[in-house]
Amino acid sequence: GTVKESGEKHKGSVEIPNLSEENEVDDTEINVSKKKGEGDVLKDLMRTEGTTKVREALRDYLKALKTEFTLGMILPTKAPVGQEVATERKPSGSTVQDSVTPQTLDMVGVKIPTVRIHMREVFNSPAEELYSIFTKKELVQKFSKCPAVIEAEKGGKLQMFEGCVSGEYTELVPSQRIVLKWRCRSWPEEHYATVALNFQDLAAQSELELECKGVPVSHEESTRQCWKKQYFEEIHILLQQSKDNME
Repeated sequence: GTVKESGEKHKGSVEIPNLSEENEVDDTEINVSKKKGEGDVLKDLMRTEGTTKVREALRDYLKALKTEFTLGMILPTKAPVGQEVATERKPSGSTVQDSVTPQTLDMVGVKIPTVRIHMREVFNSPAEELYSIFTKKELVQKFSKCPAVIEAEKGGKLQMFEGCVSGEYTELVPSQRIVLKWRCRSWPEEHYATVALNFQDLAAQSELELECKGVPVSHEESTRQCWKKQYFEEIHILLQQSKDNME
């Protein structure tokens, strides 16, 4: 960098030894060093205002890193196509079932090997309220923590998580069922899965059944984690916050 008053150039470095999506930005260590013999003016500036600027940039970077990782930028290693894969998990908390059924020849859009994902989740809200969380823009933006495009009508567009997820509403039955054309940005171009969300009242709770057909084989795990982490867990948090505010 160059110090404005003198015009002299100084060389140094900024090191961030503990950068991780698991760390809070304000806890991130930032070390500033300079070459021997160089002036201290720029070094002092970098340790104060410079560190603040670096943390601002890291905050945006880590937010994008978390979103892109969850939505499939880092792909899991998959079993060979045709090899049967099935996962069963014991119920934990409000999760009733979480299973994956392979569909070796299930081709949707682009001709690539795909699988079907099937999940169930119980929420502490009536089905009508849960349906609204998927169809009202202000509620979608609350649980996704990002601006969204939500046109909840047949043929209406859907865009979430800063464009990482997009699609179209193809069927809507209030408080009962939503069907979407749905894709992650990291998927092959123009390839969409078909997502069906079925809502069922269970006394003071409701059960959401998710069926996602046409998921690219190489994106199976990242897609499941997207629904679990980015949708279900965040909706649980939103519902709990609403309950706390009511009390």
